[in-house]
Amino acid sequence: MGDKQKIGWIGLGKMGVPMSTNLIKAGYPVTVYNRTKEKSKELADQGAQVADSAKALAEGQDVVISMIADDSALEAISYGPSGAFEGAKPGTIYIDMSTVSPVSSARVAEAAEKKGIKYLRAPVSGSTALATAGTLTIFASGPKGAYDLCVDIFDVMGQKSFHVGSGEEARYLKLVLNMMVGLTSAMVAEALTFGEAGGMDWEQMIDIVNNSVVTSPLVGYKAQILKDRNFTPAFRAAQMAKDFDIALDTGKANNVPMPMTSIIRQFYGTMIATGKGDLDFFALLTLMEELAGIKK
Repeated sequence: MGDKQKIGWIGLGKMGVPMSTNLIKAGYPVTVYNRTKEKSKELADQGAQVADSAKALAEGQDVVISMIADDSALEAISYGPSGAFEGAKPGTIYIDMSTVSPVSSARVAEAAEKKGIKYLRAPVSGSTALATAGTLTIFASGPKGAYDLCVDIFDVMGQKSFHVGSGEEARYLKLVLNMMVGLTSAMVAEALTFGEAGGMDWEQMIDIVNNSVVTSPLVGYKAQILKDRNFTPAFRAAQMAKDFDIALDTGKANNVPMPMTSIIRQFYGTMIATGKGDLDFFALLTLMEELAGIKK
């Protein structure tokens, strides 16, 4: 593809920093913007330009990418006052890689269309470690032509990328995966607590589960963490609660019954209320142990 596209990057949190760093390393000219400006220093030290607003960042870019916290942040930095859409020229590709609601995303799509901006919804699956390694899984929906122009960009950040539809399909897919991941954590927590109460050797039980029919890449990835009881967050319980809220609100709007998601959301709420919200979501195990009277 000739010269590399000029990229504006909005959002320098735990995922945004390694993802944008990989683009700089791959030779893309990157300009960054973050609401808390000191977070830009790490990227500036690696050669990124720093913008003072989302609007200024978008001026002259081929592609603008955001990785931010929630619906309100997305709406503010895209079509809000001094947002990227005020600075972007028609034909600019805008990619949001955050986990946000389909309803909010649809509002962004409408605003993008009015400005002649091509909008891709491209949430990711994977942890900060995978973001650093450039091996995320990326699923995008929106205009196929825009997706095709950005495949090389996605290849820098992820090991696999998929085009899954022309509208909000990627938003739904991200919630599908997070629902299943969050529900798996609850299933594992309840079952392991049950086994622990029955006197099983902790490490052996986890090894056997991890070599049984119920193992999965997720269970395998969390097996050592569970053995060590090290719940340093790859993804915080509070973040999972937020994603469950988005899923439940979306399901309610579509009249989809979600009994299991509703119940498990209460456990994540309990984790937050009891000071465990900033632990990894697999620390739900410790809450289940406390409810079972198992002291650790």
